[in-house]
Amino acid sequence: MRSSIVGISVAAALWVAGCATVHETTGSDGREAYALNCSGSMRGWHNCYSAADSLCGKAGYDVLDRSDRDVKLASAGGNAHSFDASAMKTNDRSMLVVCRVW
Repeated sequence: MRSSIVGISVAAALWVAGCATVHETTGSDGREAYALNCSGSMRGWHNCYSAADSLCGKAGYDVLDRSDRDVKLASAGGNAHSFDASAMKTNDRSMLVVCRVW
């Protein structure tokens, strides 16, 4: 039973990590827009495009802005006997979309 709960928890965490983050906002032209974030090593542009497809449906959408840059995340740690510092590279991806109106 315990291993089933752990397996379900891991599957749920992986599913959430694969989704784009969506926030409602207003575009520069005053229309309702959506800010999509699909940053991280476990996400890709396909996550942003899938979220835009789900939000706008068959009407489609226009991409107002798109940003993609590499980011280095630094970490440091240690104890009384040793010290460790490292850096990890990830991607910062976001786009702003407006749903088309028929």
